[in-house]
Amino acid sequence: MVRTADKIVGMLSSTKKELDAIILNFLPTSHSVSEIDMLYKMMKDYPSRGGKGLRGAMCLLWCELFGGKRESALVSAAALELFHNWILIHDDIEDNSDLRRGAPTLHKQYGIALSINAGDALHGKMWELLLKNKESIGEHTALKILYEFSRMLNETTEGQHMELGWIEGGKWDISEADYLLMVTKKSAWYTCISPARIGTILAGTLDERRENDILQKIVDFGIDLGISFQIIDDLLNLEGKQEKYGKEILGDIFEGKRTLALMHLLKNASREDRFLVLECLSKSRADKTNSDVERIFRLMRESGSLEYARKLASKFSESALSRFDLIVSEARKEDTEVAKTTRALVEFLTKRDF
Repeated sequence: MVRTADKIVGMLSSTKKELDAIILNFLPTSHSVSEIDMLYKMMKDYPSRGGKGLRGAMCLLWCELFGGKRESALVSAAALELFHNWILIHDDIEDNSDLRRGAPTLHKQYGIALSINAGDALHGKMWELLLKNKESIGEHTALKILYEFSRMLNETTEGQHMELGWIEGGKWDISEADYLLMVTKKSAWYTCISPARIGTILAGTLDERRENDILQKIVDFGIDLGISFQIIDDLLNLEGKQEKYGKEILGDIFEGKRTLALMHLLKNASREDRFLVLECLSKSRADKTNSDVERIFRLMRESGSLEYARKLASKFSESALSRFDLIVSEARKEDTEVAKTTRALVEFLTKRDF
């Protein structure tokens, strides 16, 4: 019998190929001017590297969950993947990351200026792709989807600015509530909340009152799921296998990321250990040594910080599943195959190892 996780991985892989084909066929391919031709090549780089395709798959599943046609959600699902890719280009620059999906980040290959511009170009193409919705789902629904993308962008950049502000300001006295708010904005909206809301709207089967009720419930569900997803992602950065994770292991410590495990360590460490941790974290990435970073990781493990983060991720995961069950139960969809698949994806997001 094929394990549920394997089925989800297979579903994600086939969906990603379908959405990648839409994206790569939509993006420009070549130009007679060499500099513009390079831009087109850079724009296709991240979308060509693979990835999980979680956001697009989530959108398609929620559309089908409420009786919508998959075809009506393909453009928006592809646009969600475009959003993810241009956000990653900028995020890698802001974090000075080395690896993305198992290969050097775009700015490590082409430089910061060109990579920022390529990210901007993908951003513009995302809106252009969304305008195609008008042809297939009508102007009214297309405008609703544009509004959802606009809100997703606002929430995501606010969360990113919180995190960057902490780093730029050298701020370490961050509470758990601060972290959870940042994660909600930076990760939960564009990974969980918006894809599910967009899919539900695209189903087109609900009256306005019922749709609004479900969209609000999705926010609560998505916050819990997104928090759990990000905590797991932070833990994978510390404990995962690079060949599966696709990013630099312990990179968050090198970059000085404010993660839940790090916040817990700083709160519970001895005065001497806290001083040593902050001394290391205050260094630039280039000045941090492997031994510095590995010591911080060892202290996280010894202080119970990793286990604390795992338990909190599990708590939010269980809450997300309960909220999902309530949504599908009230809609009388719990016995459908798509509801079972969507629930399995929710579980996968918080139990994955890559």
